[in-house]
Amino acid sequence: MTRLRLAFMGTPDFSVPVLDALVAAGHEVACVYSQPPRPAGRGHKEQLTPVHARAQALGLPVRTPRTLRNEQAQAEFRDLALDVAVVVAYGLILPQPVLDAPRLGCLNIHASLLPRWRGAAPIQRAILAGDAESGVTIMQMEAGLDTGPMLLEERIVLGPRMTASQLHDGLSSMGARLIVTALDRLAAGDLPATVQPEAGVTYASKLTKDEGRLNFTRPAVELDRQVRALTPWPGTWFEAPVEGGGIEKIKVLAAEPVVASAAPGTLLDAHLTVACGEGALRLITVQRPGKGPVEGAAFLRGFPHAVGGRIAQ
Repeated sequence: MTRLRLAFMGTPDFSVPVLDALVAAGHEVACVYSQPPRPAGRGHKEQLTPVHARAQALGLPVRTPRTLRNEQAQAEFRDLALDVAVVVAYGLILPQPVLDAPRLGCLNIHASLLPRWRGAAPIQRAILAGDAESGVTIMQMEAGLDTGPMLLEERIVLGPRMTASQLHDGLSSMGARLIVTALDRLAAGDLPATVQPEAGVTYASKLTKDEGRLNFTRPAVELDRQVRALTPWPGTWFEAPVEGGGIEKIKVLAAEPVVASAAPGTLLDAHLTVACGEGALRLITVQRPGKGPVEGAAFLRGFPHAVGGRIAQ
């Protein structure tokens, strides 16, 4: 392999295995860029991003600019005299002077099979849509949103019970392995680029908390995908009536679709199976406000509702 001088640009847990792989492969990581520390937790204490914390543990210099659009930040990046920059889930837009600074350009690790699911939340969108497969694409970055030429890709089958957390971890490991191969081939001049096709472009917009509401008039298979895609964040939930009036917001942490038929929102059994527009959803693990997660049957013992009655608004 050819040892390259590079900058690594990433922020969340997803990016950490990639940084570890680059270091293990023997590349010179001249600098790590990550999002600035932000207040977190009950005490609102500033917390380092996962990439920042890992870089410090590895003894690597870290920069946390709030923007790369000013001349000073661009000059500091250019002065690193890089062969290449590796970007994965960084969270800041790279302006053209930054993209042009490394000798071999900037490579992005994107968690989808481009051009499908360009944008911020490709892992969750793939599960929500019921895609049969996903994967990782290594692309040469340009000014557009995930529009650059494709260099390498690897695919993974999405099993019927796969969760966003499982897919996240699988694609993170895949990306870490694939970028090492990509850099070897890039240094050797053996990494041809393929322009992304215009057909099949979709956008993975940012997730919102409102997307977590479970609407039991929809088919159970769709609600199942919703739970698998949106756990742990932003989470899924429904509103259950409380004795004496009022409602309570119940989080759903795990569920599975089953065959059944009744009016949507009807409680079908003591295992917390709720009828949907098509089929039913068995709520395996749920959580009341201020309480810990419990199995469906245990939930009903502490939050009684009659089988055959309506449990979901």
